[in-house]
Amino acid sequence: MPAKGYLRCSQRENLLTFLKESSSPQLTQRILILLLMDDGKTYQEISNFLGCGYRTVAYWCVHGDPDHLESLQDRREKGNYQKATTEYIDLLMETIEKNPNELGYEFGRWSTARLATYLTEVTGIELGGEQVRRILKRKKYAYLWAKYSLEDKQDMTKREAFKEKLSGYLKASKIEPTKLQIWFWDETGFSLRVIRRKT
Repeated sequence: MPAKGYLRCSQRENLLTFLKESSSPQLTQRILILLLMDDGKTYQEISNFLGCGYRTVAYWCVHGDPDHLESLQDRREKGNYQKATTEYIDLLMETIEKNPNELGYEFGRWSTARLATYLTEVTGIELGGEQVRRILKRKKYAYLWAKYSLEDKQDMTKREAFKEKLSGYLKASKIEPTKLQIWFWDETGFSLRVIRRKT
């Protein structure tokens, strides 16, 4: 175990800066382990103070490098995300913008499972749909399934006549709001498990 004050001033300041900016509980804990060790605390004292396991403290005291904070990121947490190379992710972002029909598929919309299957065939890297969804989320990509348009099935003559009639009703409702009101209903519902992204 390093002696008290083993950190250089620059290392300590760097760790304190990252501690203030950290939004990860795991990273915060690991920075605190190094700082407490620098204060001369034993592994057991750090373990008791932070409420974590002795082996956890011992691991990060040995493997945590104050000069390279990337060393405090647990590679085991990244899991199969590491399988996705830069080329894989670039191809994913290109593919999701394409219509599946362009690539010879009969379906008209992508799902993360379909994307994973296609990319496995192209790249040989096998990921699940949930893993693909996490990659898209990390890339700040919000993917909503679009609804098919029904414009080609509408009777434009009747539609224009309805718009004109509705416009007349709206004008009348503003003049005499107590005699005429316009109400609109949309299909929606209530559930303890919310699956709708927008209404």
